[in-house]
Amino acid sequence: MLNRRTFLHTAALTGAATTLLPNALWAATKPAKDKLGVALVGLGYYSTDLLAPALQQTKNCYLAGIVTGTPAKAEKWKKQYNIPDKNIYSYQTFDQIANNPDIDVVYVVLPPSMHEEYVVRAAKAGKHVWVEKPMAVTAKECQNMIDTCRKNKVALTVGYRLHHDPNTQEYVKALRDGKIGKIQMVNCSAAYYDARTDHWKQKKEMGGGVMYDMGVYVLQGARLATGEEPIAVTAQQYTTRPEVYRNGLDETTTAQLVFPSGARAVVQSSYGMNMNFLHVTGSKGILEMEPYSAYNGVKGTFSGGASGSINHPYQAPGQQVRQMDDDAESILQNKPVLVPGEEGLRDIKIVEAIYQAARSGREVKIS
Repeated sequence: MLNRRTFLHTAALTGAATTLLPNALWAATKPAKDKLGVALVGLGYYSTDLLAPALQQTKNCYLAGIVTGTPAKAEKWKKQYNIPDKNIYSYQTFDQIANNPDIDVVYVVLPPSMHEEYVVRAAKAGKHVWVEKPMAVTAKECQNMIDTCRKNKVALTVGYRLHHDPNTQEYVKALRDGKIGKIQMVNCSAAYYDARTDHWKQKKEMGGGVMYDMGVYVLQGARLATGEEPIAVTAQQYTTRPEVYRNGLDETTTAQLVFPSGARAVVQSSYGMNMNFLHVTGSKGILEMEPYSAYNGVKGTFSGGASGSINHPYQAPGQQVRQMDDDAESILQNKPVLVPGEEGLRDIKIVEAIYQAARSGREVKIS
């Protein structure tokens, strides 16, 4: 299995070296700890069903506190996880977290429209920050988050769980090692049928729309597969449920990406159908991952120039355990995090270009 050090080196080979380095700027000013205390901000499905259970399995961090606007949730979590009253905050009392030495990391798990505010507030409180994807709604917000964390000398990392998955790490290494030759075409899909009608994902003002959510996965698939950043995009969007996805909110988005090497990618994301795969065509063969971005069961094969299988099994929340342990280890050892804010910023720049291309019906250049 490709270890973290090798994966960081592999990322550098893709041209992402400048992406991985800036968070080494934070200062080691706090007392040494064996484990970091994490406070979850927002206690919805992802925190409840995946992050909190994962924090019971992590070695380098633990659930130390919560931030919620619902008193009933606070009481339930307090009893379930034995959280002290002093480590429980509301959104109104959030800034008092600055005075709590039990909490080293704030993990923002809120609707995307709220990410910038709480990342900035956490950084100003002197806490390291993990933020769930998408990093934010606009590139401008992402940059402000990066700048604020750098100014306050705290780490900032985006919750891209797949980067920490050994299956992802192995397929990236196989492609970089030339197992299927020069990359020519990438086809990546991440989609599921979402029957909800009143979730933040169906509200434009809260950062809804499929491209921000599932779309980030397919952009990651294309970028990791090619090892490059796209330079141009065309896109199309549509909905089969205009009563739910209205005012330009996308239920389904497809995009075509152009890369500097001449490689192309076709990516699809949707809340209206089920798809989950990565297919990479090279000059000597193909690589396929299916499922590609699931919480477990990720696996694949490659054949042509070389042949092999990729299958490192685990149970959910295995990805989240690895993600938080890796990020906590980086902070404890004062090393660059695997997925810094700059990585999330790059994806949001592409998302903005895709929306522009879909609206205009024209190719949009990406700088």
